Amino acid sequence: MHMSHNIEIKEDAIIISDAHYSHHLRPELLAFFRAIDSQQIKTSQLLLFGDIFDALFGYIPYTYEQNKEVVALLQSISKKIEVVYLEGNHDFQLREIFSNITIFPLSAQPVACSYNNTQGYMAHGDFDGAIGYKIYCTLIRNSVLLRVLEHIDRLFNHAILKKIDNHLGKKDDCKEFGGFEHYIQKHIENYNDADFFIEGHHHQNKIFTYGALTYINLGAFACNQRYFRVKSTKDNKLTLQEKQFVGEKKDG
Repeated sequence: MHMSHNIEIKEDAIIISDAHYSHHLRPELLAFFRAIDSQQIKTSQLLLFGDIFDALFGYIPYTYEQNKEVVALLQSISKKIEVVYLEGNHDFQLREIFSNITIFPLSAQPVACSYNNTQGYMAHGDFDGAIGYKIYCTLIRNSVLLRVLEHIDRLFNHAILKKIDNHLGKKDDCKEFGGFEHYIQKHIENYNDADFFIEGHHHQNKIFTYGALTYINLGAFACNQRYFRVKSTKDNKLTLQEKQFVGEKKDG
């Protein structure tokens, strides 16, 4: 099922995926967004490929409070440059939080996009889960259910969210995915009419070619503070230049 949206990816855009930021883990993301906000790192477009936060849910104010510094920085950045956010499985119902950012929920992904004269798709990467996962995703994103959960969590002094936070903090974000290329071939078989397909979620930092399609799985920012710059090849096709954020180094 192909989506009607079309985002134009800009030369020198910055792409980041799977930072899995929480208020007590991975503070590098805060410094990274500060560098973009202050234009120490220059770009005219910021593309966020989901799971930027370990837990940020619309209708659950406690999660905004826990991430307030990064939320405020993204709000500030979005007033200066274009920010596009593909919701992940750790951050959703974000229209409640970010007023200036173009948000694409899971139901609108993959998102059609273009670069120069080429066409592609962007996604967080969990758009084709098994039926049980799809039902779970629909339920957990339901605004009524989120409000009920927020009320229960507040009654128990945020014990539910604290437990989730603790569990997520122990996950290994840098695991190798066995048989990944074979899995991807089936995963994107309905999208082979494009020149490129970019997604996060799997944290593998790998590129495959299937006929005329270039598939790019983004490395996670949570692993070594990786991010990516959009560049052109000699024939004006999209390529990504991998960078590592080290704080003091300028990238303009």
